[in-house]
Amino acid sequence: MFGTKQRRRRKLRQTPLPEEAMAWISRNVPYYRYLPDRDRMELSGLVQVFLAEKNFEGCGGMTITPEIRWTIAGLACLLLLRRETDFYPLLQSILVYPQTFVTERLEELDSGLVTEEVQELVGETWSQGSLAISWDDLLYDIAHHGEGYNVVLHEFAHQLDEESGLADGTPILPDADLYPLWAEVFTREYRALRADLNAGRPTFLDEYGAESETEFFAVATETFFELPRQFRTEHLELYRLLARYYRQDPASWPVPEGNGHLP
Repeated sequence: MFGTKQRRRRKLRQTPLPEEAMAWISRNVPYYRYLPDRDRMELSGLVQVFLAEKNFEGCGGMTITPEIRWTIAGLACLLLLRRETDFYPLLQSILVYPQTFVTERLEELDSGLVTEEVQELVGETWSQGSLAISWDDLLYDIAHHGEGYNVVLHEFAHQLDEESGLADGTPILPDADLYPLWAEVFTREYRALRADLNAGRPTFLDEYGAESETEFFAVATETFFELPRQFRTEHLELYRLLARYYRQDPASWPVPEGNGHLP
């Protein structure tokens, strides 16, 4: 069974995407325009596997279109480039809402009382094998590329984090000797973000990263791709760790003529 899956994946990775798919990816995955040709070819193959193995569901009246599938797949697979991957093995379904969606959560207070909290979200990852995305908010992130936010990169970073068995801000790392350094740098940076926010000091990383270690990793991931040069300047050690993990160095990406600017 395992060999069959690998053969199927190899065949899919060698199958070119249709021109329409590449047009949407080029338009809606802004990072694609900065990639070298070999990475573009790899991304195309990764997208083929991703779309063959993941299910898309429209929610709240949303109709799943080819643009939605190719855009989300292209962004999700950006995090898999150059790495040994099992294509988000915990994930089966991507739920796509037209706009922000509402969830209800039970929260236990220090007193022991349990309250129901209603939240309006642009994206969320669940442990039952699915994640949800607001399409309208994703389009906003794409249109404002370089402002530091991308809901797909954020939610799929959570998927990588959970593959280790515990959502704690530490995904499965490529080298065993990287874990102590990861723990040291990420813990220090996470605590520094919380301290700066408590003191009212401005921060480069979004304040949502101070919610928990897992949110810190997700925020750091989207910022790593969205604002790489500023990230490298502001948090060099953290940037280098993410570059080792993702095996990419977006701060060094060339800017193709006529294709916009790299933040």
